[in-house]
Amino acid sequence: MTAQALIAAARALDAAGFMPNKSGNLSIRTPRGFLITPSGTAYAALEAAMLVECAPDGAVLSGGLPSSEWRLHAAVYAARGDAQAIVHTHSPHATALSCARRAIPPIHYMITLAGSAEIPCAAHATFGTQALADAAVAALGTGRACLLANHGVLALGATLAGADALAREVENLARQYLLLLGAGLAPVLLTPAELDAAAAQLRGYGRPA
Repeated sequence: MTAQALIAAARALDAAGFMPNKSGNLSIRTPRGFLITPSGTAYAALEAAMLVECAPDGAVLSGGLPSSEWRLHAAVYAARGDAQAIVHTHSPHATALSCARRAIPPIHYMITLAGSAEIPCAAHATFGTQALADAAVAALGTGRACLLANHGVLALGATLAGADALAREVENLARQYLLLLGAGLAPVLLTPAELDAAAAQLRGYGRPA
């Protein structure tokens, strides 16, 4: 994972409409802490020199002003040794659900990519605060994604590509769920056994039999 990969991911998510008005942020773990996107910078203009490296406690090691959500990233890295990258978006459908403070239930087997039976919604806290960071860590548990109440999406991964793909899948699941709700339909939820079977099938997906 490199600075250029971080920039490319940020630009692509912005172009997809997932990070409107300079919102959202991305980071990757480094030997000294983590490398995070800066505060208040248009992603189309983002360059490597603008990225900020922070120590585990958030102290700036190099660069300028980090994203206002540096506490969120620091808390997740501290709590989750498996997290090597974090993607935080304000994608429209998932953010809409977060404003209703609703979790995404197991409507589709792809939810297993998040490592949990649902995409939970964290308790509300003001953006950029330690309270938000703590609420996100609590909501994640051992999972890899959650909604942030009245805010957006948080996804982590063992790679930046994995965190990016999961954030996109959360948006896709949120859209499907909203389509069901908008049509007045009650989704038939997958059972724990069905989710376990799907997770096992996905682990072998794309590999030779």
